[in-house]
Amino acid sequence: MSEYFAVAIDGPAAAGKSTVAKRVARELGALYLDTGAMYRAVGLYMLRHGVSLDDAEGIAHRAGEARVDVRYVDGIQRVFLCGEDVSQAIRENEVSAAASAVSAVPAVRKILMARQREIAAGSSVVMDGRDIGTKVLPDAPVKVFLTASAEVRARRRFEELSAKGQPVPYERLLEEIRQRDHNDATRAASPMVQAADAQLLDSSDMTVEQVVAAIVAMAREKMEGRR
Repeated sequence: MSEYFAVAIDGPAAAGKSTVAKRVARELGALYLDTGAMYRAVGLYMLRHGVSLDDAEGIAHRAGEARVDVRYVDGIQRVFLCGEDVSQAIRENEVSAAASAVSAVPAVRKILMARQREIAAGSSVVMDGRDIGTKVLPDAPVKVFLTASAEVRARRRFEELSAKGQPVPYERLLEEIRQRDHNDATRAASPMVQAADAQLLDSSDMTVEQVVAAIVAMAREKMEGRR
């Protein structure tokens, strides 16, 4: 792409946002930024340092210590926490709950939002998260709210973890997803909502390829309209 262009993909946990966003970025020749991974890194920091996930004040106090960076190594996006590559560690199931907890703390959101905008400045980017279209990149020309039923998302997560040799009971995953949906939608700091100008995509009965094709088509249509 010849000029700055942004695609914002929001939606609930386990909706497939990261998988879709990576492929969309590749199709459009844009940078991909997984903002959820950044919150997971901060959550991991709090877990490692014994900060209670119920202690919003404690999380805010130590948020500045969790130095998060996203870099490409051999063409692959890696997440670093205080200089350590934690790309695998942040995918542990317990880190998901930690990410949800820290993302509700305004101080954490302020720090990471500034970093996300810094990374996106002057670059064509595809970014996914919970409030990209409403808070981080409110002027993005393409906004998508990607969702699926809680049952479908729990099944996908179950299959993903099982394939990694980390089986977790489906019922537990379903309850965690429902709880995280509630937490993300009701938090005081940047709650998860669909932007007024975002296109709703329910992927419950769609393949990844179909979702990617739909978003790429939206982006290319917008790009043509700007020429």
